[in-house]
Amino acid sequence: MNKYILGATLAIGLASCGRFGNKEEDQQVKGERIVSVSKQHSEIMYALGAEKNLVAVDISSTYPPAIKKLPTVGYHRALSLEGLLAAKPTLILHDGHSSIGPDHVVSQLKQLDIPMKEFSVKASTLDSTILLMREIGSYFGKEKQADSLCRILDADMKLAMEQAKAYQHKPKVLVIHFGQASNVYLVVTKKNTGAKMVEWAGGTMAVDDPKAMKQLSAEVVAKSDPDVILLTDFGYDRLKGSSDKISELPGVSSTKAFKNGHIYRVEEHDLIYFGPRTGKNVLALQKLIHPDEQVQ
Repeated sequence: MNKYILGATLAIGLASCGRFGNKEEDQQVKGERIVSVSKQHSEIMYALGAEKNLVAVDISSTYPPAIKKLPTVGYHRALSLEGLLAAKPTLILHDGHSSIGPDHVVSQLKQLDIPMKEFSVKASTLDSTILLMREIGSYFGKEKQADSLCRILDADMKLAMEQAKAYQHKPKVLVIHFGQASNVYLVVTKKNTGAKMVEWAGGTMAVDDPKAMKQLSAEVVAKSDPDVILLTDFGYDRLKGSSDKISELPGVSSTKAFKNGHIYRVEEHDLIYFGPRTGKNVLALQKLIHPDEQVQ
């Protein structure tokens, strides 16, 4: 059995009657006001067509574009109590107490008895992502939609893996992530979810470290000397894609990637976490990191 459909097979048991039942007319509770402080959950809800009662999100929830019309309640680790209360939530969805904060805001939410839900699955692999999509689908009465998303993800990943075999070279890729909350520059390492995406796309990560991300430094960048540099959207846009401004990032101007013009913009939500579009994102990533070697 293909390893990318293994999780789908294991997850069948999760597709039992969800909180909102299985009837189409009962898929949402009237008057429910949901706040999602997980970008992964937010995207999956939209992919399932379960966003009807979503009234606010955290600032990392940036996909699909329609989600940007919703009010934000701060970064998931720096939530605004005022923003949360303004949304008048009847339910807050999050992906673990270690992922939300600050502590005093979480404590106040508990004191106010605002229901908070954490799904049982942590989607850190493709298999667990399939499990999570099915669990969320079951919760919202969207089992059929979840099944469709899982089949599409599996098909896209099969195509991506086949194409990856055809590439003769594995470019060394450096991913520079720009934090929105603290405006810091970080280098994505081999321990990060993004590293797996690069690997599936037929490349290799330029930086290894025990941590998933580390501070950008000229020494780290120069030592890695990547063939391709990917800059996440927030920072790239702030630099306005200017070659002069990008060259001012520590160590970047000395790299093969800069000298050959192989520096590209990538959306954070396409690279830093797994979701319904992961297969399509890997296919798109292949075109970026193999600019001189395209598979037909």
